[in-house]
Amino acid sequence: VQLRESGGGLVQTGDSLTLSCAASGSFFDINAMGWYRQAPGDERDERDMVAVITKGGRIVYSDSVKGRFTISRDNAKNTVDLQMDSLKPEDTGIYYCNVRDTGERREYSYWGQGTQVTVSS
Repeated sequence: VQLRESGGGLVQTGDSLTLSCAASGSFFDINAMGWYRQAPGDERDERDMVAVITKGGRIVYSDSVKGRFTISRDNAKNTVDLQMDSLKPEDTGIYYCNVRDTGERREYSYWGQGTQVTVSS
């Protein structure tokens, strides 16, 4: 299983970015796909949920990004995108793609390598 992320970069306050993640490999049944952020100074296991979308289209956003970020996915292609508008310096961090795959007896969680987003003030 491989998650390939793209789209990070250095932008200014108020700019937009789109993050993309493509999942490849063998899956049982991908349920949730989402994006998590590791803020500067935090450890990797302190990643915070930014946005998650289920196979059925149910979406959850963190309060800090509601109204500014939009998550979408293509179930046929196993891709998930995060459109980030009106970016703020506090959005800075490493963004990780996450895929949850529901197997016969357990759920598998896969992570990408992360892509850096830096928003300058």
